[in-house]
Amino acid sequence: MLKGFKDFILRGNVIDLAVAVVIGAAFTSIVNAVVSSIITPLISLFFKADSMGGFGPQITNIYGDKVTFPIGDLISAIISFLAVAVVVYFVFVLPMNTFKAHVEARKGTPAEEPEEEPAAATEAELLVEIRDLLKGQRGA
Repeated sequence: MLKGFKDFILRGNVIDLAVAVVIGAAFTSIVNAVVSSIITPLISLFFKADSMGGFGPQITNIYGDKVTFPIGDLISAIISFLAVAVVVYFVFVLPMNTFKAHVEARKGTPAEEPEEEPAAATEAELLVEIRDLLKGQRGA
């Protein structure tokens, strides 16, 4: 039982996943800082983000009270998600992909598929080859 657990833990993909989770948790603060210090002020140029929470349709319930469906919070969450996704892609993913492509180009390793190996000879071709070799040995 412990041997199976040890094999599971020492698999490369489990360790890689654990490292990715830890790095992702630390990376969250960087992304949030970029969004809060750059993206949110840009959004606030167009509308007041703090007043979005109470925005939404109001319906009167059976007791006569007004009930607000705060879709402003949903809109704010969607905008925040899109802002984080844009920052992650354009600030981190795109430059890293460009850097990797540049490094691969400098190595001289083409990103093309390797050449296909020639097809194995058929049985008839092998028999003809053996026949020719035997003829050559008899004649020598």
